[in-house]
Amino acid sequence: MDRQAFLFGYGNQGRSLAKSLRTDKFKLHIIESTPAYYEKAKSDKFLDVVLADITSDDQLEALHIDDDSYIICVMEDEHLNVFLTLSLRSLYPNATIVAISDSIYTTQKLKMAGANKIIDIYKVSAYRIHNMLVRPVATKLLDSFISDDSKISFREMLIPEGSFLDGKMIDEIDFSGYGILLVGMLDLELSNKFIFITSGIDHKLDSGDTIVCMGYNEDLEKFSILIQEEEI
Repeated sequence: MDRQAFLFGYGNQGRSLAKSLRTDKFKLHIIESTPAYYEKAKSDKFLDVVLADITSDDQLEALHIDDDSYIICVMEDEHLNVFLTLSLRSLYPNATIVAISDSIYTTQKLKMAGANKIIDIYKVSAYRIHNMLVRPVATKLLDSFISDDSKISFREMLIPEGSFLDGKMIDEIDFSGYGILLVGMLDLELSNKFIFITSGIDHKLDSGDTIVCMGYNEDLEKFSILIQEEEI
């Protein structure tokens, strides 16, 4: 059975989150107190949408949220979001509550109100900006992959004898310069075990090893041809 998720708020943050949850095996319930947002959720073809007064404990209790459900509070009014979190924690003490925050002060209030997990949108934005600056290729590819861009894929490439990669350490090769990401490799010296690049170990590439890369199909094709060459 799909997990139950109760999303409170269908503003900008809520709408984006709802579309992600719809494709992630959640039985999604949207609860909105603003008629305009309620109608927007309905027009986006969400089936389980409730227009409710979220300041009413009786209406919140009528939702009958199970202990193993996820409650997500993304109301645009931060004060209302804190009040809602407090009310839901009182009514559903065992459910998991995730709330959104836009300041350190709101984060503190949400913690006191009983939220299990708080997403600080400014902190998330800061991490994203950092990644865009120091890992532009990775950020671009992952954004495209997440958005279901059909031009993005993975490819296995066998390193032939005499390739410019043969004998090089992974850190010596700037894969991002070719517009691709190295995901991992099958190292013959390590019993053909797949090694994720995130393991932090600088492996030596040898002929016969297989590397797994992610990128745009066009860039992957160019690189697969390029590794056949001895010099670049």
